[in-house]
Amino acid sequence: MRFVLNWLINAAALWVAVELLSGLAVSSTETLFLAALVIGLINAVVKPILLVLTIPITVLTLGIFYLVLNGLLLYLAAALTPGFTIANFGSAFLGALIVSAVSTMLHLLIKAERKGKS
Repeated sequence: MRFVLNWLINAAALWVAVELLSGLAVSSTETLFLAALVIGLINAVVKPILLVLTIPITVLTLGIFYLVLNGLLLYLAAALTPGFTIANFGSAFLGALIVSAVSTMLHLLIKAERKGKS
């Protein structure tokens, strides 16, 4: 159940990013959900490895490289998902910021909703 919820949150966050940025595009709703799945898998498998490998540069840049890494991973998701395109790295960078912000807000809303029910 948690996996499906995270997948839907990623899809909603990606949809917001696609709507706000002209440099991001998805060809269909199915592509949007597939891209959200790919983003989730990349964040679960590839991102932890890259975070450990890039600790020195992240520390030197006071954490700013973490944002660049998020943009690169979104760019990778677009490369792996047919029908999901990103025009340039700037769009990937801004898209990653939007996806991160929206997914964080949605997770907090759901957490508050669950807390209120108990």
